Amino acid sequence: MEKGIAKAYELVSSSNEIVVLTGAGISAESGIPTYRGQEGLWRNYDPHELATPEAFFKNPKLVWEWYDSRRAIMKNAKPNPGHFAITALEKEKRDFTLITQNVDGLHFAAGTRNVIEIHGSLWEIKCTECEKIEKNYQVPIPELPPKCDACGGVMRPNTVWFGEIIPMERIDRCLFAIEQCDLLLIVGTSGVVEPTASMGLIAKKSEKPVVEINIEITPGTGLYDASVMGKSGEILPLLVESETSRNRM
Repeated sequence: MEKGIAKAYELVSSSNEIVVLTGAGISAESGIPTYRGQEGLWRNYDPHELATPEAFFKNPKLVWEWYDSRRAIMKNAKPNPGHFAITALEKEKRDFTLITQNVDGLHFAAGTRNVIEIHGSLWEIKCTECEKIEKNYQVPIPELPPKCDACGGVMRPNTVWFGEIIPMERIDRCLFAIEQCDLLLIVGTSGVVEPTASMGLIAKKSEKPVVEINIEITPGTGLYDASVMGKSGEILPLLVESETSRNRM
């Protein structure tokens, strides 16, 4: 591990334009269950059966009950040292973009500002009729499903469900950031969910160095310039504290 950390530190410290890509692993360290973990079942429902347009059309109240339970967990969750280390990186680097697969808002809570929430946010709701989007931090939501105050339509979570397409504007922003960066740092993601699963390979094809931090081996591990196995909340502060100390010298 020490060799991997040393290489990761070398690449992080020499970068000026960095893109960080985060997945469910960093949120799991704040106590938020993952789809693929043992906590993945809710009332004997598979989340893959609930987070779909079809499930919402069939039973919007049931789907909202599940999302309401997730929002309750997220409301009580706090950013962990990994989140704060990423915020510190944003302050240190000349150019910084965070791409996150997470919908919990913890990166914003930690103070990171240039964030692309590629799968949307559970703290936004969207009208299925007039498409009005609004912030909503009520936990629990008083009425399920919530109704739009503009047209009376049923509101849905403003997240990308299974079977839906991520807006191209978000993907374009991600690809542009990777094209402009001099380092891609991948944190806490299994590397199996597209389109983010391919972003490491896209960076490598563009001759950008890639550093990976994860608790287990991923499909890209052997292809990246440095891979460190461990918790992001333990590894990231080591890299950032060293970087901050170096810049203060």
